[in-house]
Amino acid sequence: MRFTGNIDAKTDEKGRVFLPSIFRKVMRSEDEEGLVLRRDLFVKCLVLYPKKVWEAQVDAIRARTNPFDRRQREVLRLFTADAENITLDSGGRMLIPRRYLEYAEIKGEVRFIGVDDVIEIWNRASADELLSDPEKVGDLLEDMMADKAE
Repeated sequence: MRFTGNIDAKTDEKGRVFLPSIFRKVMRSEDEEGLVLRRDLFVKCLVLYPKKVWEAQVDAIRARTNPFDRRQREVLRLFTADAENITLDSGGRMLIPRRYLEYAEIKGEVRFIGVDDVIEIWNRASADELLSDPEKVGDLLEDMMADKAE
């Protein structure tokens, strides 16, 4: 499952937003209905995981977790405790819980960004800033791919 592109949308006063139809089509093509939402680990955005992708992530963490190691158990606990199952209504809307809206500083305008097998949800101003320097992508890719060639 691959999500690409970025689409702007607006939340309503209750925090509901339409999941862009292009992303819903990708999910339907993969026979995926479930979604899990959590905060990103590194930046102030939200990550929407298709259920199968979420389960693979948790399985990967669990496989490396020694149940008798406090720190490892804490990682698994914190990763899963900060997640919430999300359902779409018949019109394709989802409710973003208030705590997530506050964390990502979303106040109306959002941008959905397809990133491989997940969908990120950004406040629009932060997404604009993120995408404002196309040369940065080239520089980062150059560095990243050069490391692989050595």
